[in-house]
Amino acid sequence: MKIFVFFLILPFAAFAGLTAVSLGKPFDLLITGDPLIAIISISSAMILISFLFGLICNEYSWVDRLWSILPALYAWILAVRAWPDPRLIAGAALVTLWAARLTFNFARKGGYSGMEDYRWAEVRKFIGNEFLWQAFNFGFISTYQNALFVLFVLPLYMAYLFKGTPFGIIDIAASVFFLGFLVLETIADQQQWDFHAKKKNGTTDKRFLDEGLFGFSRHPNYFAEIMIWWCVYLFGAAATGKWIDWSVIGMVLLTLLFQGSTWLTEMLSMRKYPEYAEYRKRVSRIVPWFPKKASFSDETESGKV
Repeated sequence: MKIFVFFLILPFAAFAGLTAVSLGKPFDLLITGDPLIAIISISSAMILISFLFGLICNEYSWVDRLWSILPALYAWILAVRAWPDPRLIAGAALVTLWAARLTFNFARKGGYSGMEDYRWAEVRKFIGNEFLWQAFNFGFISTYQNALFVLFVLPLYMAYLFKGTPFGIIDIAASVFFLGFLVLETIADQQQWDFHAKKKNGTTDKRFLDEGLFGFSRHPNYFAEIMIWWCVYLFGAAATGKWIDWSVIGMVLLTLLFQGSTWLTEMLSMRKYPEYAEYRKRVSRIVPWFPKKASFSDETESGKV
């Protein structure tokens, strides 16, 4: 019920954010104003709603439920405002494909039925103090992540500012690589899903996945996710004619976020599975690469000989 209420409130919160920033003229802001200001207005409302729901419900995965929704919404705000610019239409369409995949994968894991990311409980335990935890809830969980959604689409905003620049080879390359990394991420997620299904029904003795794509990267889905958004950055570069501009900040911060997320996830995995340490020695952290051959001592420690 609380998730239903959350999604029911979101459109009204977004409208309130637009109304507040536009001084009572939300449609003027959406239709003729700076689309980045409109996006930031919506994002500000999402920050407040995410924080309040976490505080009231004592459950902190509300922003997780927005990851696949808001970037696509923001991309289409820009695409509609620049219509019929082919670069922005292509960018918004690709982000929508990404959003559909993520929504499906999140939903089948129970993300829209009340499941909370297990890592938040661990972080909360580590912080210890309730006031500091709520400060973390506001500052990182609600604000930082929602801000990232805005930063994700900054390259498309650059494409909006330079709309009319011909759609060219960089745009085509960005689209092709985006689709390739999307396929890679889909395969990685499916391999994880199949593995956990086998664990649940007792048809595998493995305690964590180290085969398939996970035999070349401990987090191939993270790698694909990072690269997907670097592909989006190329749309902005193609429009401006500059390889580096201020819109790169979103891609840099996302890359750094996954470094921290990987560290936390692996710390918890090693606590649960001591043999995970041997897997870490053999297999690349994020970027897929050929695995190292396990030493005799590693094999002895992990019980393979």
